[in-house]
Amino acid sequence: MGNVLAKVTFENNLSEGNVAKKLLKFAAPFIISNIIQSLYNVVDLIVVGWFGNRPSVAAVNNGSQLTFLATCFAIGISVGATVLIGQYLGAGKREELKKTIGTLIVSLTVIAAVATMLMVIFKEPLLRLIGIPEEAFSEASDYLLVTALGTIFIFGYNALSAIMRGMGDSKRPLIFVVIACVTNIGLDILFVAVFKMAALGAAIATVIAQAVSVVLCIIYLTKNDFIFDFKKLSSYKVDGENFKMLFKVGFPTMIQQVATNLSFLFLTALANSFGLAASSAIGIVGKFNGFAVLPAIAVSSAISAMCAQNIGAEQNERAVKTMTTGLILSYAITVPIFILTKIFPSQILSIFGNDPDIIAEGVKYIEFFSFDYLLVPLFFCMNGLFIGSGHTTFSLVTNMICSIFVRVPAAWIFSNYVFVGMRGLGLGAPTSTLVSCIFVVVFFFSGRWKKRVIIKKSE
Repeated sequence: MGNVLAKVTFENNLSEGNVAKKLLKFAAPFIISNIIQSLYNVVDLIVVGWFGNRPSVAAVNNGSQLTFLATCFAIGISVGATVLIGQYLGAGKREELKKTIGTLIVSLTVIAAVATMLMVIFKEPLLRLIGIPEEAFSEASDYLLVTALGTIFIFGYNALSAIMRGMGDSKRPLIFVVIACVTNIGLDILFVAVFKMAALGAAIATVIAQAVSVVLCIIYLTKNDFIFDFKKLSSYKVDGENFKMLFKVGFPTMIQQVATNLSFLFLTALANSFGLAASSAIGIVGKFNGFAVLPAIAVSSAISAMCAQNIGAEQNERAVKTMTTGLILSYAITVPIFILTKIFPSQILSIFGNDPDIIAEGVKYIEFFSFDYLLVPLFFCMNGLFIGSGHTTFSLVTNMICSIFVRVPAAWIFSNYVFVGMRGLGLGAPTSTLVSCIFVVVFFFSGRWKKRVIIKKSE
């Protein structure tokens, strides 16, 4: 009875039924969940922007960027887990499902411990490396220390949500992250606005909120006959084959995330060289940009999970239909955001504070960066299909080329020789994404993504 209950509660067959309805129903919690999850650092900046000062805003921006660099490892491995779990579920391989979950949890725990240690040891050299203005250095150091100590919770939430999403459940992660976000907002106001703890208070609020999301996930799963037994020590085993497959599928995505974040860290370093207002502005615009492209990224995650099950069930045509449906959905959300950004840039940025110099620099940066919103849906939705089919190496190569060898030099050249300053800096991102789009379109029409990587054709 327990197994039957677990199947009804946690598993959702995404390889049957109307594609559009399935994707909409499955993607909606993804979109809302990702938007709310991104509110963690956005709320930090908003509260610090209104109740702090320029150094505090710059500290949160630079500190959170470095913290996210560590989070990229969790995201990459978790994407691999979602694909593996989805394909094993679609193929009915339940024992492999259990092994994958155990391997994921143990692996991410070890990586989280290593990441925490490295960030604590090298936090000051890292902040020096990206050239954070001296006025913000002390606060950024405090922010980075606290968020580094909370890395285990970031990794934990990514692992547990990846497991549930791979099994077709995108609603519970949404519920848990909503509760955590409300907690974060309340604590931000308490620590920053009331206790005047500035960037340090924002960091403490974020870590506590992330811990809440992990605890809620574990409590829910343990009380509802989940396929994996969290209470048994014997459950926490690393299966060699699944460990290799997790990294085979997840490692390229992890490196891709790291490369992308490093390229944006370079943009932050360039902005730091333009002064404190520019350093603060790039952080604020970066948070809004994150919101603007989140629908496309969230739909891409839903596409990869849904395509993984369909490809596991040998339904390639349905996987393609899932991708095209997701593409339409992404543009339906992203195009209006682009239009609003072009019409009301200063009003949007004023949400994060009322410093006129920061807003002025931000408007310059977003002027050209906003064109990225029109390119991101195509890249991410097609990439979702490729990731779902297990072709994460292609995504890695494409992203590495565009992030490191296109975005970085383009931003440097444009900001120094074409549109000097923040305007040129903003032009680097859409230039890079345009090149990425060319790569994914060519790969799609080549048909090479159809070659099976994880589960071979039925014998």
